[in-house]
Amino acid sequence: MHDSPEVPRRVRVTAPRTAARAAGASFPVAREMAEQSEVGQLFVASLIRSQLRLALVVAGGFLVILIGIPVLLALFPAINGVTILTVPVPWLLLGLGVYPLVIGCAVLYVRSASRNERRFQDLVDDD
Repeated sequence: MHDSPEVPRRVRVTAPRTAARAAGASFPVAREMAEQSEVGQLFVASLIRSQLRLALVVAGGFLVILIGIPVLLALFPAINGVTILTVPVPWLLLGLGVYPLVIGCAVLYVRSASRNERRFQDLVDDD
């Protein structure tokens, strides 16, 4: 007369699926771009403008410094007579001084352009 206890039946409890967004919510940027709407085109144009502005600023700064070296040498002709290890200082400035300038401008541009693209990607991914 040993009654075995009845094993409870398993029941799966689930919540009803609800819409993530209410109807009439604004479209995400990625969808706007995919549909090539005016808003999506505006975002892309904004990215292009910011990249162009960055390129012009970096190139302008590079040119100012690059043109500044010969102007500096013309304003201070005494530098022409100075030598380091039998190499005239103007040659060192123009030959060796320009390469760090080019590398520095390149690094600045790449970092800033990447930051612009990350910001744009964050905007697009913001669903």
